[in-house]
Amino acid sequence: MLRVNSVKDLSSNRLARWKARARELKQEVHALALACKDPRVPWYAKLLAVCIVAYALSPIDLIPDFILVVGYLDDLILVPLGIYLLLKFIPPEVLAQCREEARSAATARTPGRWLAAGVIVAIWIILALWILRWSLRLLGGRG
Repeated sequence: MLRVNSVKDLSSNRLARWKARARELKQEVHALALACKDPRVPWYAKLLAVCIVAYALSPIDLIPDFILVVGYLDDLILVPLGIYLLLKFIPPEVLAQCREEARSAATARTPGRWLAAGVIVAIWIILALWILRWSLRLLGGRG
């Protein structure tokens, strides 16, 4: 019984650390987005930010992801390296201000966030229902 509890405690502790790290990462990305809108940030930092986001979201990689292990290495190395360089290019006072804005935005309970989440969920539900209806019509037409 003691062993089971210690394993549960260990896994819940890991989960809590992962959740905290994910929250921090989300705030850091928000801070970088805010910083890129700031006029005090040099143009080349803004260009690098666009390149990082485009590369991270692009379906085309330098090394295709279907190549086991190596395919993900470019994502695991290039994107963090780009973010590291971006953090070096942004003036420290701007980054500190943007981090504070991101931190306060993350703790704010605004109804706009719930509204936006509701709209996104509604769009997904409507899309799922449309796909279901289209699929049923397609399958019904064949029989």
